[in-house]
Amino acid sequence: ALAVWSAAALLYLFIPIFIIVLFSFNDNKGRFNITWQGFTLRHWQDPFADPDLTKALTNSVEVALISTAIATALGTFMAMALVRYRFRGRTTVDFFVFMPLSSPEVVLGAALLALFLTLNVSTGFTTIVIAHVMFTLSYVVVTVKARLEGMDRHIEEAAMDLGATEWTTFRKVTLPMIAPGVAAAAMLAAAISFDDYVITSFNAGQTQTFPLFIFGATRQGVPAEVNVLATMLLVIVLVLMGVNVLVQRALNRRDRARAEG
Repeated sequence: ALAVWSAAALLYLFIPIFIIVLFSFNDNKGRFNITWQGFTLRHWQDPFADPDLTKALTNSVEVALISTAIATALGTFMAMALVRYRFRGRTTVDFFVFMPLSSPEVVLGAALLALFLTLNVSTGFTTIVIAHVMFTLSYVVVTVKARLEGMDRHIEEAAMDLGATEWTTFRKVTLPMIAPGVAAAAMLAAAISFDDYVITSFNAGQTQTFPLFIFGATRQGVPAEVNVLATMLLVIVLVLMGVNVLVQRALNRRDRARAEG
């Protein structure tokens, strides 16, 4: 019964994804791509035909890459500071790290917009990046922090006892050991950034991202190319996940071989 219930729950979660993939091959006759009218590959021949859609997708990818790089770098060092050091105000910092996770997105979006307007900062691409760094930073800190808390510090101490400096120890010992956690945090931050609509809509100005384009297009008809690009992104993510699993298995086999040797 548990297996049947789990399969039903997974099917319920995956049905929207199956529909998106299926309707990327729909031979729709009008503006709306909500009724199956036949199989075709014409939407896959030129998925970037709509310049507005292409620009929106490009903006989302650029914002996700930039904000993820910044949030991952800052979040990793913040996590190390919170785990490794005891300093005055540590509890307060921990509280503010979790605040964006527990606050509604509409509150964060409105607060950031008010801040930018108060500082006379024009909303656009830059403000989107700043906003995304703010709320993805917490996810990075929490993910990397969990990895650091389960790490054996004696390995780092042994490296420093053998003459390694703190920077060398971090680069050759600490970073490789927490790399899976950092990679997971980066992937999570990128996915959240690319997918965000609420906070982005407050701080986008005239800049349009992929979610904003889709929401705006729903009033006139979402082009089938949106399904094609969504399917392509899904395939890319699945490939990256598969590569990550293979790399982790290879690393585990290497670690077991070293332990047995």
